[in-house]
Amino acid sequence: MTLPIISIVGRPNVGKSTLFNRIIGRREAIVDDAPGITRDRKSADTDWEGIPFRLVDTGGFIPKGSNAIEKGVSRQVLQAIEESDVIIHVVDCHSGITDIDGEVARSLRKCGKPLLLAVNKVDNDTRELEAAQFIRLGLGEPQTVSAQAGRGVGDLLSAAVALLGPGATPGEEDPDDRLRLAIVGKPNVGKSTFINRILGQERMLVTDIPGTTRDSVDVDVTWKGRIISLVDTAGLRRRSRVDGEVEYYSGLRARRAINDCDVACVFVDASEKITQQDMHVIAQVIAGRKGILLILNKWDLVKDDPDKLQELQLSQELKLQGLSYLPILAISCKTGRKVEQVLDTVWRIGQERQKRISSPQLNVFLEEVNRAYQPPAVRGKRVRIVYGTQVGTAPPKFAFFSNYPALITENYKRYLENQLRARFGFEGVPISFLFKKK
Repeated sequence: MTLPIISIVGRPNVGKSTLFNRIIGRREAIVDDAPGITRDRKSADTDWEGIPFRLVDTGGFIPKGSNAIEKGVSRQVLQAIEESDVIIHVVDCHSGITDIDGEVARSLRKCGKPLLLAVNKVDNDTRELEAAQFIRLGLGEPQTVSAQAGRGVGDLLSAAVALLGPGATPGEEDPDDRLRLAIVGKPNVGKSTFINRILGQERMLVTDIPGTTRDSVDVDVTWKGRIISLVDTAGLRRRSRVDGEVEYYSGLRARRAINDCDVACVFVDASEKITQQDMHVIAQVIAGRKGILLILNKWDLVKDDPDKLQELQLSQELKLQGLSYLPILAISCKTGRKVEQVLDTVWRIGQERQKRISSPQLNVFLEEVNRAYQPPAVRGKRVRIVYGTQVGTAPPKFAFFSNYPALITENYKRYLENQLRARFGFEGVPISFLFKKK
């Protein structure tokens, strides 16, 4: 079902993200007193009075912005306006009408879309009287709200869904069988550029400034008839290097995106040596038992310089840590090299993560493995694994029953996992073993 879109726009620091969080009923967008925190469009599906719609939060709109960030955010806002069915222009009652409010209003009047003017931070009757001045913006009767307290938000939503027209009717939600893909990695490794390349448009703000992406942003793409929900995340740094509250919450959102995803693409800069921070990000995804694809991006910078090729180094690092089952794909988001292979590989990993091996198949495999190499005796006791079964998928989990489960060595567990992968696959998928008493 294609949902109608209601977008929240306005100049920086008027409470757009606070209103967004209030409407969807959770703290999804980062909120801070500093202006310019929201840069990319952030969306969430919700409903009001039984009418489902997609709510879009946008960055602070400065139509005549001068620097790269302001111009990039303005392009994002204009694209959101173009895609919207209804637009809510948010202004700040405390500060009154500013020149930028007037510029935003002039841009909105030209768009030809249904508009609502929401005067935010109206938390008492005195503020109600002050809000009347905003009628001078020429966007109709002001709707007074306090996004922080929730005051007037219900009336605003009722007016918004009424503007959606007769086509917006209550409907049953389709089963969500989409694959959730988190795009993670250090700052400035090309995560947002990748999403823009896949979508064929500037959906994410991209600059050479590290840390341009502040929040986790979801966007759906239909790939060969399959729906994949891409989640762009802020760059992950070591906790000791996190600078300030905004970056802390950005990292928190990125870690939550890992926790909520099915598969994660970990982006690494191919023009630099593999760092401990790269391996730390990989470890976070594995700890979450998510499918994982390693992306060596910026391959266009190293293809003619064999001394800088990092694929061999990364493969060796993975082998040393017992992670050789993780696939590596060298791409260039700038030139498009192998970018289309990413989603094909991701979908395959998602299917591997849901794979189930029947108990008869598993026990035939176990018998053959035991015949080739039995668990070593420990303290004079002969250890046997007599039965196995798969007890979970997404992530895959196997239980093996033994006469002495506590005596099975780590080396034999690794051998068993390697043999299981050689027989049944599970490419890019962490698997878990439980060893229980027979």
